Amino acid sequence: MAPKKRPETQKTSEIVLRPRNKRSRSPRELEPEAKKLCAKGSGPSRRGDSDCLWAGLAGLQILPPCRSIVRTLHQHKLGRASWPSVQQGLQQSFLHTLDSYRILQKAAPFDRRATSLAWHPTHPSTVAVGSKGGDIMLWNFGIKDKPTFIKGIGAGGSITGLKFNPLNTNQFYASSMEGTTRLQDFKGNILRVFASSDTINIWFCSLDVSASSRMVVTGDNVGNVILLNMDGKEVRSPRSCLSLPHPRLGSVSPPEPSSSLQLWNLRMHKKKVTHVALNPCCDWFLATASVDQTVKIWDLRQVRGKASFLYSLPHRHPVNAACFSPDGARLLTTDQKSEIRVYSASQWDCPLGLIPHPHRHFQHLTPIKAAWHPRYNLIVVGRYPDPNFKSCTPYELRTIDVFDGNSGKMMCQLYDPESSGISSLNEFNPMGDTLASAMGYHILIWSQEEARTRK
Repeated sequence: MAPKKRPETQKTSEIVLRPRNKRSRSPRELEPEAKKLCAKGSGPSRRGDSDCLWAGLAGLQILPPCRSIVRTLHQHKLGRASWPSVQQGLQQSFLHTLDSYRILQKAAPFDRRATSLAWHPTHPSTVAVGSKGGDIMLWNFGIKDKPTFIKGIGAGGSITGLKFNPLNTNQFYASSMEGTTRLQDFKGNILRVFASSDTINIWFCSLDVSASSRMVVTGDNVGNVILLNMDGKEVRSPRSCLSLPHPRLGSVSPPEPSSSLQLWNLRMHKKKVTHVALNPCCDWFLATASVDQTVKIWDLRQVRGKASFLYSLPHRHPVNAACFSPDGARLLTTDQKSEIRVYSASQWDCPLGLIPHPHRHFQHLTPIKAAWHPRYNLIVVGRYPDPNFKSCTPYELRTIDVFDGNSGKMMCQLYDPESSGISSLNEFNPMGDTLASAMGYHILIWSQEEARTRK
């Protein structure tokens, strides 16, 4: 088979959005059998699939809703309240606002489903979205201007990873089934190709970047992981560009100085690398997830081959994602069946807890990935009801579920009867007050009802 051709340039155009003017009703108003769960209590039919066994955390106390956050902060200042209790109070206050979240805006810019999503690191109303056809949209939903739209190549151009360039947010990194991991601007110009395959049988499936160490890491569909610096060169001496050890991530002794230089392009998994993640606090810490049913944690300063991982975390099914928490001390994994796991730095090789949750894999559905809230210890993930799931109920809704990261309990579910598809990707913006969801061809922006009214 002849190698496929790649376009030299990409066209840019604009699209028209359809704002959501009609207020959406809650599931209870439309469908009596649908129960919107919140911190006040969940229905018995849903409780079974989220009440997992978490050692040492069964006695977790949540501040009552009526307790004043200002009073709690004052008590903390006087030394009468611990900081964790203040954090829990702030989180509980946020959970109560989630009950009023509605779809603020909705867009359907692509002719194929959305496959990747990334928030702008400093503009809380700007999001970038990639599609299965290679299209990319930059959308500032806070203004009436039409978003920027970069046309892809169509079939075979799926955007598998998308990250803003932390050194220049007018640019972004993208990995794709087109066979490249590249740096582009939003005018459609390809500024640099970091990795490229010369065959249609190999493509890139995952991507992450680090500003502090100026690194780019990407994984492909046959298990290889490539580490490069932002100058486009493969990193040969990781010790020279990586930060010092972090006390919260376990005991990892630094390697002895070596005069040898190491080429960092290795097969680290037996099958496709679905996700790569650099630790936000210690960028020498790397997590890789694969369909070979493992998640592996690596010290980039000590990598010598596929067997030099620090920890291998076996799963019962292929894994879609492995994400570090914002503080870098926990790891969240999502498999391709019905399990979400949380690991802790105190014991990486043993999960802190398991959350049963239906999100099975389907060929024509963007893989569902759970994500952390950027400010609170909360997990957000889309639900794909499964009749074989132990607590599945008739007419179960395709909700967006929010779990407590400590207890593993369901805290809230978001649902709009007019947008009732499966939300595969769900991420809060860096401020933590707006949620973007990728639901098939559609991009949904969720926000608090009061904020929407002010607009």
